[in-house]
Amino acid sequence: MSTIPAELRFAESHEWAKQEGDLIVVGISDHAQEALGDVVFVELPEVGKVFAAPGDQAGVVESVKAASDIYSPVAGEVVEVNEALADGPEALNEAPYASWIFKVKPANTEDLGKLLDAAGYKALIGE
Repeated sequence: MSTIPAELRFAESHEWAKQEGDLIVVGISDHAQEALGDVVFVELPEVGKVFAAPGDQAGVVESVKAASDIYSPVAGEVVEVNEALADGPEALNEAPYASWIFKVKPANTEDLGKLLDAAGYKALIGE
């Protein structure tokens, strides 16, 4: 059973989002990393990349089992990526809610509110 922090919002594609000031921090859920298995590579989006809509592809997480696309849960512009994942992608397995992937300056404030809360995500994954 996954631990699901109450302060986070979740996309149905298993990314989490957290507001920090005027930015949205994005990572993958504990459920997602468990399903993937040992993460061996993360393809990060480029700083400056603009997501026109929530659900735009942002990158890829590769594990020993599979590769999985990462989607931006909000529209906006990438302002920072977690470069530490290049040398330590396993951080997504070890601490999925502390290991963010990228930060977005959102195009609007409505997208975050459309994401699932912790209870909704828990229902989505059947916990």
